[in-house]
Amino acid sequence: MGERQVVRSGGGGRSPLGGAPIGGPEAVRAQASTRWSGRWRTGDWIAVARCQLLSLAALAAWAVGALVVLAILLLPIGVGFALLPSSAAALRRLTDRHRAWAARWSGVRISPPAPLPGEGLTRRRRAVALLGDEGFWRDFGWAWLEPWTGGLLVAVPLALVEYGVFGALVQPFIWRRIDDGNWCAFVPVHSTATMLAALLLGIAFVAAGLRLAPVVLRLHARLGGRTLSAPRATELVRRIEELTDTRAETLDTQAAELRRIERDLHDGAQARLVALGLTLDQATRLLDTDPQAARELLAEVRATSGRALQDLRELVHGIHPPVLADRGLGDAVRSLALDSFLDVVVAVELPERLPAPVESAGYFAVAELLANAGKHADAREVAIRLEHDPAHGALRITVTDDGHGGADPARGSGLRGIERRLSAFDGTLALHSPPGGPTTATLEIPCASSSPKTSSCSGTG
Repeated sequence: MGERQVVRSGGGGRSPLGGAPIGGPEAVRAQASTRWSGRWRTGDWIAVARCQLLSLAALAAWAVGALVVLAILLLPIGVGFALLPSSAAALRRLTDRHRAWAARWSGVRISPPAPLPGEGLTRRRRAVALLGDEGFWRDFGWAWLEPWTGGLLVAVPLALVEYGVFGALVQPFIWRRIDDGNWCAFVPVHSTATMLAALLLGIAFVAAGLRLAPVVLRLHARLGGRTLSAPRATELVRRIEELTDTRAETLDTQAAELRRIERDLHDGAQARLVALGLTLDQATRLLDTDPQAARELLAEVRATSGRALQDLRELVHGIHPPVLADRGLGDAVRSLALDSFLDVVVAVELPERLPAPVESAGYFAVAELLANAGKHADAREVAIRLEHDPAHGALRITVTDDGHGGADPARGSGLRGIERRLSAFDGTLALHSPPGGPTTATLEIPCASSSPKTSSCSGTG
């Protein structure tokens, strides 16, 4: 069974980043419901606009597909060798745009094919290479299918909304001016009563189109993915390369971590223990001749042993915090929030426990983001949200601060370290940090991968 709690560190009675007062889980749920409701209404109209854009793009796909056909037909007379590479490049730009739209609008990732062949070749050889490229033929097939499948699909909510707007906003003003025979869908409009029926029918059409538009966008993205996805062989090669790079980065990270632990032991606890042994030897020699000096040395031994123990505790905390092992990710992040000098709000909605490697990766990522918010972003308030996404079987962590923004993983070793840590789980770090802020980091860590040895994310207990 999951839990949803809010923990706050710092003062005040309002949430970070100018939010509403924090009143417990019910208040957080009410705030989220209100925000979601507003986004839902706006998002549906945006989805309709995107359907309109896709319908126009379907015509562009047909035009570029026709250009490719013309280039292929002109190959025997030589003109096609000059036309085919440029038309194939235009088609690839169009398909890349559709892949980007599918990912951004519907969350459907369509793996791109390998780059078009022929870089550095003559036009004739490049055209010949294109004819043998599977990715090119996939783009070409999509260009001819898109107007008939995707284009007709996105036309459904558009037709409902546009016809509904006509019935709701136009029919009430024109029905008296038109002779008998004016219809709104299946309603003959020739009286006030039928005009009101057409008005209600138009509103219903608009509502249906708005509700249908987001669903159609997802279906369109999945349908395009069947045609535009890279061939299976290409995906396998990429996966092997990705796993090879991830393995190398993980090994480097582990080696660096082992060197850090060895250095901390050598310079910290080990040095104190050596000093403790020397002091004990000296106290033993003075025990009979100078008991007072011996007692002073033994008191120093006690202090040194306490400092050595503290060093060992800090070292263990850096490897795997006890609160994380004993109480799980939610309480461990709450502990981070309470120890931070920033004003931090933590909202947790997680299963009872997640797999230990996933919890560890999430904990250290949050710790690094909190440190960055205080050291580099000059933030004062931070909001942290931990939730489990059952649809994707992933842990999602969102960290938002009110700092000056401008964060870039390419310029920060800390953010690159988070990416390396997450890459071992096929996790992702999405960073939105415009100049002036705020900065929002969204981490997704799959709790199960293709490996049969990986634990699921359903929680334990």
